[in-house]
Amino acid sequence: MILEIAANSVASALAAQEGGAGRVELCTALELGGLTPSHAQIALTRERLRVPLYVLIRPRAGDFLYSELECEVMQRDIETCVTLGCDGVVLGVLDANGEVDMPRCRALIAAAGALGVTFHRAFDLSRDPARTLEAIVALGCERVLTSGTQASAVDGAALIRDLVAQAAGRLAVMPGAGVTAQNIAALAAATGANEFHASAKRQHPSDMQWQPELLKDMQGGELRSDVERIRGIVAALNAAAASP
Repeated sequence: MILEIAANSVASALAAQEGGAGRVELCTALELGGLTPSHAQIALTRERLRVPLYVLIRPRAGDFLYSELECEVMQRDIETCVTLGCDGVVLGVLDANGEVDMPRCRALIAAAGALGVTFHRAFDLSRDPARTLEAIVALGCERVLTSGTQASAVDGAALIRDLVAQAAGRLAVMPGAGVTAQNIAALAAATGANEFHASAKRQHPSDMQWQPELLKDMQGGELRSDVERIRGIVAALNAAAASP
């Protein structure tokens, strides 16, 4: 079983590696659901990371209906990932009717070349999960990230299990959203999934000695993935994998 960490910075990516995660999805702005990180963040993370690195390709917050200009931005970001030697990208485009935008997705996947491709939680905003899964399989994606169309993967576990059965090994169905050390074993049992996605983030206090009220309103220090939380999730997942 594999734990992927949604890392919102280079520091979070390194924490993921230290904590035993099997793969990193690098992004920024987790509070917005994740956006594409900068060129420098991708480059530095690639230099420092030994585990596989996938990069989120998402130009803005909100829905997943993108303009031609936004698709061009995504294509260029994917080309950057190819040039920097990333292992994969994470993407997804829907049309106005909630279906997978096949032409635009194919163009982005073509830009990725030999890189692996994960279809992200645009899946959860699609009209028909079963039909969407077949479209993602047809695109040749390695996996789909989903909460089972619910606020958390635990709430969506029944649909995730159905999707795992429907996929039948053609791609991985990866539960994500609200995954913790306390629920991952039960989630694995309920869904039959083998890959899981979590951020394991913690609010770190600011090291500034001068702390005006405005800084407190900004919640102080950095929000990043926590090594001990990651280790706890990995331990729980390994225990679940080892149980008969």
